[in-house]
Amino acid sequence: QVQLVESGGGLVQAGESLRLSCAAAGSTFGEYGLGWFRQAPGKEREFVAGISWNGGSIRYADSVKGRFAISRDYAEKTVNLRMNSLKPEDTAVYYCAATGRYAYIAPGAFVYWGQGTQVTVSP
Repeated sequence: QVQLVESGGGLVQAGESLRLSCAAAGSTFGEYGLGWFRQAPGKEREFVAGISWNGGSIRYADSVKGRFAISRDYAEKTVNLRMNSLKPEDTAVYYCAATGRYAYIAPGAFVYWGQGTQVTVSP
């Protein structure tokens, strides 16, 4: 019921910044949580950040806390991920995701997925 399209991935050098965006459509934007996951080659998909339906709750993985910032824009119906101080270990395909209606933003609550956008951080 939620369609998600990511954009903003690319190639950057370590220490630089990148902003990912995800356009959401389908269900009412303010009724579901949004988040970002990432998957590196040969690794399982991992939770990166999430923001609740009303923006009142935000969660980050320990590995990105203090460097990444998630936000949602209710006018543009997007969720964004500002990635600062990027490290080579941040290299992965980043996926936008959405929860069910009014669900808590636990990693297991995300059920809708975008196609992913590649982020590559060179040393």
